[in-house]
Amino acid sequence: MERDLAPLAARVRALPPSCGPVRLIAVDGHAGSGKSTFAGRLAAALDDAPVVHTDDLATHEELFAWSERFRTQVLDPLSRAETARYGVYDWVRGEFAEERALAPAPVVLIEGVGAGRRALRPHLACLLWMELASEHSWERGRLRDGPDLSAFWSGWIPAERAHFARDPSRPYADFLVHQVELGYEVRVGPSADR
Repeated sequence: MERDLAPLAARVRALPPSCGPVRLIAVDGHAGSGKSTFAGRLAAALDDAPVVHTDDLATHEELFAWSERFRTQVLDPLSRAETARYGVYDWVRGEFAEERALAPAPVVLIEGVGAGRRALRPHLACLLWMELASEHSWERGRLRDGPDLSAFWSGWIPAERAHFARDPSRPYADFLVHQVELGYEVRVGPSADR
């Protein structure tokens, strides 16, 4: 078990590339489980590795139907060692409002609910799952977002349940990440049993 992320970062750096020259690392878990914070800390431990947020790829109409967009805009270029360019969805305006460039780096993190989905797993060097129960995660997310987004959460929770029922990520996780008082504990995940 690790509280400091340096040992995990060393493991990640030692993995073979999985998408062209890139080690693509997914950080998945329920909404509100701490994925963004953990991915940011792991990215810092990996010398500021770039992070792609699935919230930038999803839309109001396609909360989970962004696999093809991710493949064409991110996976395909990175697999050819080319700079990827992907649209960033503006959740207030309800449209893709900017484009972000992503150069192939030794490690690229993708974080968000569904980052470890079936369509991406063949391209992943490692899948990390934030080990926090869904109800506790959603409670944290609601507190974070406040009452203005309560209607969003009312729609989100059944959509997330349906997504993970069709396409679960946790059983394929290489590592389970537990947030503890002083950092994180990283344990071997269920994929070791496969």
